[in-house]
Amino acid sequence: MTMLQTLNQTIGLERQTMIQLDALRKQRNVADYSGDLVSEKAVNACIAQARALELIVVEWITKNKPELLKEL
Repeated sequence: MTMLQTLNQTIGLERQTMIQLDALRKQRNVADYSGDLVSEKAVNACIAQARALELIVVEWITKNKPELLKEL
């Protein structure tokens, strides 16, 4: 949760994207504690959001901290 809350300040992530990611995090927590199954739609949304976030983070690193990518 803390990591999501800081993405706006660290990489400038848009507020709407942060809200979407937090909603998915909350769904996961509910499923963890209740034992309910996660719907395929929710899983696909999580995967899509994770891939989109990865692209945003890599773009930010490339622009702001390219030295971090040299080790990859």
